Amino acid sequence: MKKMLPWMITTLLAISLIAVVAVFLYNSLLGSPDKAGSEGKVVAATVKPLSAKDRLAVTLELKEIKRNLKDNEKLVIISFAFQMDKKATKTELDQIKDIAVKPIINRILADTTAQQLEGSAGQDALEAKLLNEINKILPKGKLVKVSITDYLLTDI
Repeated sequence: MKKMLPWMITTLLAISLIAVVAVFLYNSLLGSPDKAGSEGKVVAATVKPLSAKDRLAVTLELKEIKRNLKDNEKLVIISFAFQMDKKATKTELDQIKDIAVKPIINRILADTTAQQLEGSAGQDALEAKLLNEINKILPKGKLVKVSITDYLLTDI
């Protein structure tokens, strides 16, 4: 029995350690959705259904932005519609669209290849990047939806 005691203690300690690690991993990886994994993810804002008149009141359009992509052989001509949470935010964004919003769009497109824009998944990723970057510069209110209204990708 004396020879078995160290083995039993070692086995119990190993099982206890495994249990503690399992509980920790369970809480950190599969814990509440509010806490775990919220950093670095795109949080989609819920867009309330609006009437056409209300939607126009909170939507700003940027038409025909022309930019060559990262692979300098491609040119994109793209237009966007930005839906804000309230009319005051639209007014604010309208005032700074040329000095703040267009440079953000140019910077993102400059780092984007034609392959990254392929398909709806690529365009959704571009919309999500723009949503996150433009929301960072808004002092009040927030941008709730970015839509690509026109899109043309061509060779130079």
